[in-house]
Amino acid sequence: MKERIIDVEVIDLVKRYKELVAVDHLSLSIEQGEIFGLLGPNGSGKTTLINCMLALLSYDQGEVKIFAKPMTPKSYDVKQQIGLVPQEISVYEELTVYDNIDYFCGLYVEDKEERRQRVEEVIDFVQLDSFRKFHPRKLSGGLKRRLNLACGIAHRPRLIFLDEPTVAVDPQSRNRILEGIKYLRDQGSTIVYTTHYMEEVEYLCDRLAILDHGKILVSGTNEEIISMSSISESIEIVVYDLPESIIDELRNNPSVDSLTYQSGTLSMAMKQGDSNLLSVLHLLTEEGLEPVSVSGKNPTLNDVFLEITGKELRDNA
Repeated sequence: MKERIIDVEVIDLVKRYKELVAVDHLSLSIEQGEIFGLLGPNGSGKTTLINCMLALLSYDQGEVKIFAKPMTPKSYDVKQQIGLVPQEISVYEELTVYDNIDYFCGLYVEDKEERRQRVEEVIDFVQLDSFRKFHPRKLSGGLKRRLNLACGIAHRPRLIFLDEPTVAVDPQSRNRILEGIKYLRDQGSTIVYTTHYMEEVEYLCDRLAILDHGKILVSGTNEEIISMSSISESIEIVVYDLPESIIDELRNNPSVDSLTYQSGTLSMAMKQGDSNLLSVLHLLTEEGLEPVSVSGKNPTLNDVFLEITGKELRDNA
């Protein structure tokens, strides 16, 4: 059995801004070599939590350990092994692509030959070789995002924080970034990932936590969190002229969690443990009603997010 090594441990963390509790007695652990997703609406405490993890913010209570060592503002040996790729593009407009990467890599790697090798490797990794002499203002949004990523990982960090690295990028650049993140994980890096795109979480993350109001509401694998939904399936039936009596009968069915009927479309969410599509169709048939179409789907991560936070994740992007 593979040894479980914890790279990040947060213990009973509390961060207050006067009356606002931004992080509320929060604890979590992130294992070595995994991609851990941090999800939550705007204002949920994600950014504050990350800044506390990195010792960029002081906090009122608790402890943060990185690589089993207490993380403090003076933990320079630990910080040498961390990479941060912020949501905002953090590069120098007056420097070329190559010089930007070389500069940020040079903050960690003093040896010129070793630095040159790492810069070349990361330029190849993010596929910016054709743009190495370009200044950032000449790059598209997607290319700037790739440059931002390169600057944060050129020193080969063991632990990487990625804060919405695919915001406003074209599909091609987005795919390259996502594949690159998986590659970094496969090469041994531990990655903390925040995003407003649920499909990225489902594609990338080994485990995740959903935050709101500074607390972790749920955590686990995608499958474990989806299984927490009170909904077993969502059913959509296109059937016209549905009598109000049938709508009321379905709405009062104890297996139905919620129901809407608009423009000839009947949408129902069924409670966990129940699957009653056949009984619904039988009821419609008895009333002489013939559906135009029928579809059903299992709950998704986005459904669970909406259920436990009351908010759509993308509405907060």
